[in-house]
Amino acid sequence: MCSVETTEDSMSLKENTHCGNRMKLTSEKLPKNPFYTSLSQYAAKNQKFIEWIKEKTDYYNHANLMDKALQILKERIRQGDAMAYFLRGQLYFEEGWYEEALEQFEEIKEKDHQATYQLGVMYYDGLGTATNPEKGVEYMKKIIDSPCPKTRHLKFAAAYNLGRAHYEGKGTKQSYEEAERLWLFAADNGNPKASVKAQSILGLYYSTKEPKELEKAFYWHSEACGNGNLESQGALGLMYFYGQGIRQDTEAALHCLREAAERGNVYAQGHLVEYYYKMKFFTKCVAFSKRIADYDEVHDTPMIAQVTDCLPEFISRGMAMASFYYARCLQLGLGITKDEATAKHYYSQACRLNLALADELHALLIHQRI
Repeated sequence: MCSVETTEDSMSLKENTHCGNRMKLTSEKLPKNPFYTSLSQYAAKNQKFIEWIKEKTDYYNHANLMDKALQILKERIRQGDAMAYFLRGQLYFEEGWYEEALEQFEEIKEKDHQATYQLGVMYYDGLGTATNPEKGVEYMKKIIDSPCPKTRHLKFAAAYNLGRAHYEGKGTKQSYEEAERLWLFAADNGNPKASVKAQSILGLYYSTKEPKELEKAFYWHSEACGNGNLESQGALGLMYFYGQGIRQDTEAALHCLREAAERGNVYAQGHLVEYYYKMKFFTKCVAFSKRIADYDEVHDTPMIAQVTDCLPEFISRGMAMASFYYARCLQLGLGITKDEATAKHYYSQACRLNLALADELHALLIHQRI
């Protein structure tokens, strides 16, 4: 079974396990505060909030909970609770009310390091304000350089973000070497309390840089996966599948890919679709690929990225792969009634989602390797 997947017909995809001239990265989410890990935990400590939920079970919906949370926070702010100021801003941020969040964080940035961190993310990514990577970098440096013990849980994440800025050359001088140095600091030898995102990105970085360092890539993906990173779990599956940085092991590959797919890794799902097609499990391929191909690109991709912390670039690749193979099954009537008109729609969708990947697959199709 291993030989089936390593023949010439899959080489173009093999070389693009995690491809691209440069990775399209996202910011590190705010690390958990050791005192209050979330707004919900904070609110749960408030007896009035708990009693309100018990009494008003018919109002237990998102909008009413948010309204009640804001009321509680407003009262706590009136009583002088410093943490409540930040949590109100964080509530705005998590709800996507970025302008309100920005205003709240600006008010308390001199007193709250978490607000400083969030401002760095918002200015760099242009959330609730015009993109200002220089200002974003400035705030991240403040976190890294601060001697205050309260910034300890933020430093690894800030180092990841600053590494991203150097990698992308935004807000600071582009330097892959400095990006790598900062990511290694943020990854902290695989420490689960450090930046797991940095550990995963190092795996991607070492598999895309020239020359590739696949053993290092495998090491960092292993560390990140062991710390719960979903992106790296899928990447490990592909590295096992193609023998990149590790001895080829199809059984281990499928275990990683299936588990990652079950947890919501769309790129892993796309590669399982390809595997089912090549193994001629057409009914399974059709059922699985259609579900993935029918994700809503505009609405589902950002949501999946938010929930899984997978890069949108690879979510789109997984959707494109599923769309292409579903189209091929429709075109040939494999595992489904032949429907060339619908097949054309899904071929077009694959091209829209990721033209380079669709071109690679089309080239294999022309040479009758799919």
